[in-house]
Amino acid sequence: MTEPLPLDHGQLQKLVTADLVRPDHLLGAHPITENGVEGVRFAVWAPAAQHVSVVGDFNGYNGFDNPMQRLDFGYWGVFVPSARNGQRYKFRITGSDGRTVDKIDPYGKFFEVRPATASIVWQHDYAWTDDAFMAARTQGFDQPVSIYEVHLPSWKKRADGWFLNYRDLARELGEYVTHMGYTHVELLGVMEHPFDGSWGYQVTGYYAPSSRMGTPEDFKFFVDHLHGLGIGVILDWVPGHFPTDDFALARFDGGPLYEYADPRKGFHLDWNTYIFDYGRNEVVMFLIGSALTWLQDYHIDGLRVDAVASMLYLDFSRTEWIPNVHGGRENLEVIAFLKRLNEVVHHMAPGCMIVAEESTAFPGVTTPSPHGLGFDYKWAMGWMNDNLRYFEEDPLWRKYHHHALTFYNAYRTTENYMLAISHDEVVHLKKSMVMKMPGDWYQQRAGYRAFLAMMWATPGKKLLFMGQDFAQSTEWAAADGLPWYMADQPDHHGVLELVRRLNTLYRERPDWHTGDLLDEGLMWINADDSDNSVYAFIRRDPGSAAWSLVVANLTPMFRENYPVGTPQGGEYRVLLSTDDGEYGGFGTQQLNLTATDDGWNAQKHALRLNLPPNSVVVLEVVDLPTVSDQR
Repeated sequence: MTEPLPLDHGQLQKLVTADLVRPDHLLGAHPITENGVEGVRFAVWAPAAQHVSVVGDFNGYNGFDNPMQRLDFGYWGVFVPSARNGQRYKFRITGSDGRTVDKIDPYGKFFEVRPATASIVWQHDYAWTDDAFMAARTQGFDQPVSIYEVHLPSWKKRADGWFLNYRDLARELGEYVTHMGYTHVELLGVMEHPFDGSWGYQVTGYYAPSSRMGTPEDFKFFVDHLHGLGIGVILDWVPGHFPTDDFALARFDGGPLYEYADPRKGFHLDWNTYIFDYGRNEVVMFLIGSALTWLQDYHIDGLRVDAVASMLYLDFSRTEWIPNVHGGRENLEVIAFLKRLNEVVHHMAPGCMIVAEESTAFPGVTTPSPHGLGFDYKWAMGWMNDNLRYFEEDPLWRKYHHHALTFYNAYRTTENYMLAISHDEVVHLKKSMVMKMPGDWYQQRAGYRAFLAMMWATPGKKLLFMGQDFAQSTEWAAADGLPWYMADQPDHHGVLELVRRLNTLYRERPDWHTGDLLDEGLMWINADDSDNSVYAFIRRDPGSAAWSLVVANLTPMFRENYPVGTPQGGEYRVLLSTDDGEYGGFGTQQLNLTATDDGWNAQKHALRLNLPPNSVVVLEVVDLPTVSDQR
């Protein structure tokens, strides 16, 4: 249990000057003993407020019993002897506009279950058991990172339709993720939010896990249990905007406080939300403190920063905007904030990864600050869009779009990329992944299996949204649980087994992960056979002799004795074929896997392969030479 910082001039000044990276140790509700009397100290930032009091279970929500004292720099504080841990409370603020509104605690650690909105005084110890995991965690640049993206409220529900508790989710989700071979889970919107339909992306409690599924200690158990299984936990984090709900951060002291004052800069038209004022040190520290709370107090292993492009550009999705001091469209305050965020996180939470969902060509997203923004990874939105457009294309016309699948390799090492197929791709009439594929049901599954194999074989870390690993045929519906009955049906179960096999190859083979971020991680054998829509490339480990050959045939045509060049002769074996019967295919056999000396594709040797329709085959040399043999 961390003792709160004193509410004195020096500590408050540190917030004003952006020197206090854990403002929650100063503000919010803290059970303490003052002059031998037990109670709770409350503190809040509301510089323009005319009057502030704290109301709650301890005073019958009477706004006259516990008025707060105005402190330096616009802060308010009071010690309430009658308040206790577990009691509900709010700040009753008479703002600069003359209105009196009951507001939640921006630094609240726990909240009532929606639709109720009160903050709850909460301070309990948790006995962590994950010391070894925490000591060993890294950003995983040369390690396998395969992420299962999960919306906990709809991953699985209780029989009565209510949410599973974090502890039940820990056991069931942990068993599933371990079986499937993922290295991490990423949780959509687990921070407190009032509206289920926002999927947790309109946050009101930046320091609190959602009470829908249990207490903060329940959530800590969730993380601790997954760590015990060797699974990392990443959270989606939303520092770009917040909802307009009157009870939360919006116009907190009667006017703009956490948000920019000018709506051309401070209001998001698409999402009907306010945009944080990154020019105020107190707001920047509020956000950085939130990030550190999850990484330090909750042992979270990474944050995926949502909608970074909407933060970076002053003209994002708007026709009327305010240029920066140089006349440009970049929000310079956001750039400074993101650099500071990543510097602080990497210093105070070493080994944690910070991932940017950034959809433009903004330079240096994963370049260390001060020269870049300092993120560890960036979602490869270009890869995603190119690949989805290609695979959705009728195979008859794919030859005209052949290099949509090779273009990523022209820029893939300019950033540290993560290949992500997220929840955004399977909602709002976009169809589920398998249903995006052209053709009949068999062709759709074959095409989807080929897509998945190409995704896992392509350099870059991996992320796949829940339900897509068993080829869910319906779109994701956040109000419902996943259709788990599909996973037991042979057509769907075959895709599930393929994803499990891909995760095994990715984790166990250094040629499939150590070069994820390096030029040397991939070598093209044949990138130009557009007439046949065939691709061939080698994945290799730059630090050893390990390599494997990947060949994709992305039309419904069977290709017999197709020549593929290889750098080495001898016997080969199949590591994976997406056409195997186990995965729902025909089970096409390779009749001859001996590489001949008549070279092909500028290589000294060649294989003659039977390429099934809409499939990917992965092979390796039976007797791979050692590094010393190759010198």
